Amino acid sequence: MYDAPDDLSPELQRRILDDRARGWVNPHRCADADAIRRRDLAHDAATLWRPAFVRDVEKIMHLPAYNRYAGKTQVYSFRQNDDLCRRGLHVQLVARVARDIGRALGLNCDLIEAIALGHDVGHTPFGHAGEHMLDAVSLDRRGLHFAHNVHGVRVLDGIYRRNLTLQTLDGVLCHNGECVSRVFRTSGLRSFEELDAEVEACARLGAPRIDSLRPMTLEGCVVRVSDVIAYVGKDRQDAKVAGSISGPDGFATLGGKDPGLYNAWVLQHLTIDIVEHSYGKDRIEMSQAAFDELRAAKDENYRLIYESPQVEGAYGERLAELFGQVYDALLADLRAGDESSPVFAHHIAPLEREAANYGRTYDWQAALGQTVVDYIASTTDDYFIALCAYLFGDGQAEFPRRPYFDGLPRRNR
Repeated sequence: MYDAPDDLSPELQRRILDDRARGWVNPHRCADADAIRRRDLAHDAATLWRPAFVRDVEKIMHLPAYNRYAGKTQVYSFRQNDDLCRRGLHVQLVARVARDIGRALGLNCDLIEAIALGHDVGHTPFGHAGEHMLDAVSLDRRGLHFAHNVHGVRVLDGIYRRNLTLQTLDGVLCHNGECVSRVFRTSGLRSFEELDAEVEACARLGAPRIDSLRPMTLEGCVVRVSDVIAYVGKDRQDAKVAGSISGPDGFATLGGKDPGLYNAWVLQHLTIDIVEHSYGKDRIEMSQAAFDELRAAKDENYRLIYESPQVEGAYGERLAELFGQVYDALLADLRAGDESSPVFAHHIAPLEREAANYGRTYDWQAALGQTVVDYIASTTDDYFIALCAYLFGDGQAEFPRRPYFDGLPRRNR
């Protein structure tokens, strides 16, 4: 069992206080002056009150894709329960954890916030289940993989073309919270040409390439480990709220600590451990004991939560079929030039109007399959189900949800 400290060591606390008193600046942080943009535009120039990465935060938060976080599942899709975490809360939790670590380490917290808030903008409806379903469809129809981190770069840099910094886009691409490492080192990536090559390689090769990615900044490394810290405990809380687990049965980590309490323990102790073992270094790392705990906790989550039939219930197979059917129907509409189709009315037309405001276009005709993937990935859970009902008729896309008042006696009036 991991004997986790409750606070930073007295030696490190004294060192941090002394460094701050001397005005110490972490030599490994990403400075605002190092920000690199694809286009040198006057209105994107950093100012005293809006530094480069603050501008990135604002650009991300004003995207429709950011607004749609609120309608996208984190884990549980088919339940009416407003206390279950949605993806919008998840990215805020990641940002909070990462900023706490970054502040203690003397890193650039504005860059951390930009990466954290933007890291899931490419996510599909229905969480990772939806991501795997769209990946299968894309690979079968187009020969290209779909991954939400790779698509996130497309959303920010290709579809909306917000001229974000290389550092923020790299952090979004490399945030993969499914891969836990004890030590996170930077990659040395330095240009948009290298980033573009990585994006293309990830689409061709899929998970093997994605799993090998490393962020170019320590700030990106902090967000990557914070992603795991933010979800591994919170998802256990959600599982308890959803009723798919009721207690510590099956959880070996922390001696079977109740899943409702594990989140607070993880947030406190793992952040302390990372700061203790990373301060002043050119890498982000944790102790072997902390790494073993986090890896075991993630594995337990997969076994007891994510792979549980209670997450998708009996609807997973049908939902996977619908992803393929929706793709085929919308691709046929694009080929036919059917402008009454939702892919035109709700996707292409709004993007073209928005792009026109900036003197740009959304080149949807360049790759029709990509346009369909763009559209499907952008939808929320509820919208996707409504889209299926519209395309295929009432009843075919019905997914009963556990209602708000499930289990309560019926009121007689």
